[in-house]
Amino acid sequence: MFTLNCKGRLLAADQPLVMGIINVTPDSFYGGSRFGREDTIFKRAEKMIGDGVDIIDIGAQSTSPRSTLLSAEEELSRLSGVIYSLCEKFPDAFISVDTFYARVASECVAAGASLINDVSGGNMDENMIGTAGRLNIPYVCMHMKGTPQTMVREAHYENIAVELLDYFIKKIEICRIAGIKDVIIDPGFGFSKTAAQNFELLRKLPVFRMFDVPLMVGLSRKSTIYKTLGITPEEALNGTTVMNTMALMNGAEILRVHDVKEARECVRLFKEYGSIS
Repeated sequence: MFTLNCKGRLLAADQPLVMGIINVTPDSFYGGSRFGREDTIFKRAEKMIGDGVDIIDIGAQSTSPRSTLLSAEEELSRLSGVIYSLCEKFPDAFISVDTFYARVASECVAAGASLINDVSGGNMDENMIGTAGRLNIPYVCMHMKGTPQTMVREAHYENIAVELLDYFIKKIEICRIAGIKDVIIDPGFGFSKTAAQNFELLRKLPVFRMFDVPLMVGLSRKSTIYKTLGITPEEALNGTTVMNTMALMNGAEILRVHDVKEARECVRLFKEYGSIS
């Protein structure tokens, strides 16, 4: 399918990849992803690795609409030591840093991270895309209008698929000019999008294959699932699996999830289904 050059180590994907979420923050929307102490972070990472995770995504900034924006310094105080320790303890793991600050990305890559996952697509720090290019590592470029604190008010589109296609045409070109060789795109489910828009976007995922870059999808336990079903994020695993299956069938190549084992099983069954002639 594709190969990512992660600081000289190749992550080759002959099937969809699973990215596991670890949040070093007390206010993420799903309590099962919050980890504060280093020992609990190590335990979670070890379980993810045992469950077959391909990439571990570490973030310290909640992106829920009710969250408080942290400074780069506050993010670094939570992240840099954790990433260094994780890379020491699990040297074969591929670690992604979830940040929209160029300085945080740079220091976390120096500490051992080998991918950048930017929910703002470079819009919240004008230095981010250039920094990713200089670091020469894969860069996840997500779509979001506004900021996490204002995005709910930004969910207005004439044609959501066309607007996102225009966005990624421009962003991918900017990334290429900056020297980023491995661009990954993420439509940003739940970010400046209503539940109805998220379902429409899920149906139209195949159009994003035109870019010939890896397509990442993050639907795990989001409000589109739990509010539609009238449940809580804690009860939304089954719904997440259903949505992930639809995403795979529509071209998703990386699933960003809280529950690695279930996502890996989803990928395995999808691969078997696709191999039937």
